[in-house]
Amino acid sequence: MIAFLGQGRMGVPMARRLQDAGHKVTVWRRGTGVPVEEAVAGASVVITMLRDGDAVVEVLKKALPGLSAGATVVEMSTIGPEAVHALRRLLPSEVELVDAPVLGSVAPAEQGTLTVLAGGSVDGVREVLEVFGTVRECGPLGSGAALKLAVMSAIVPAQVLLAETFAYGEAHGVPRAVLQEVLSATPLGAAIREPSAETRYALGLAAKDVRLAAWEGSTLAAAALARLEEAEAAGLGDRDLTAIGEHVRAARVHAVNPPSVPATNGMYSHAVRHGNTLYVSGQVALDEHGQVIGAGDMAAQSEAVFDALGKILASQGATFADVTFIRTHLTDMDQILAYGGVRRRYITGTPPASTTVEVSRLFRPGLMVEVDVIAAL
Repeated sequence: MIAFLGQGRMGVPMARRLQDAGHKVTVWRRGTGVPVEEAVAGASVVITMLRDGDAVVEVLKKALPGLSAGATVVEMSTIGPEAVHALRRLLPSEVELVDAPVLGSVAPAEQGTLTVLAGGSVDGVREVLEVFGTVRECGPLGSGAALKLAVMSAIVPAQVLLAETFAYGEAHGVPRAVLQEVLSATPLGAAIREPSAETRYALGLAAKDVRLAAWEGSTLAAAALARLEEAEAAGLGDRDLTAIGEHVRAARVHAVNPPSVPATNGMYSHAVRHGNTLYVSGQVALDEHGQVIGAGDMAAQSEAVFDALGKILASQGATFADVTFIRTHLTDMDQILAYGGVRRRYITGTPPASTTVEVSRLFRPGLMVEVDVIAAL
């Protein structure tokens, strides 16, 4: 009998293949209420396919009372060689251990075309492992886990690199199809994956794998990991790895200079968008010729300022309701009522965080007010 511990995206089709091949299989997953020691009782082979090393240790500790002497534990998760050797120390000496992580995702798991990277002696479990695909013997215990991480430390950063490459092309008017056609003729062509709505290899798992593979001085893996962790923090952890392209596009810094607002002097942008955050530079009451609007009139200048802010927000599909922070510089705090009367017509509903200060002067004589904002898009 085979006990299969873990019924996630990979575990379900792998266990099903064992059943279809004629093996008697007992499956276990969290939340069923079935004690794991009962699931492994009497099993000659125990397969673990879990999220990470901590999960494997937790489950196997609970399984220890039910493990049969002479059984073989086949660890197929991606946990790294150090964790494999820790498992060897955890398991009784009469229980064999093989590390056999796989290369491939859900579809190859369903089709039985995975590549199984086996470390340790596979003599007693080769027939079982061949149900999943091609078995590659890598060497002593831990070598399969090490090879898996070495491969992922190249594959996953390549996906991040390609995401950044396509984002650059898009930002400069290069159609994705054209760039993809050219890249396909290069060594990177084999790494190109089409964006997938179906999760074949979760972005969060990719981050975990690269985290395990990154070593001090591994600059490319470390940079890719930083990108993946950003995307995971943004809520993309359960999405397919190809969602990193969506994250990279959103995270690009874009200058925002709508033609409806008088041009800057070229030394700054009216706004900069980073991901879903818009940072708007201080706006003042100047017309397209650089002349002061409403000289000596705080209300008129405030109206011009909020008009410009509104146009910049609108260029990004936002309104004043999206403003999270507003900062105002006044040259005369005694004019705050005139300024406030205009502001209240634009800033309605829940007020944003706000700072208002008096300054001795602004950058152009005659200017009385300058306002900058931050908006969440």
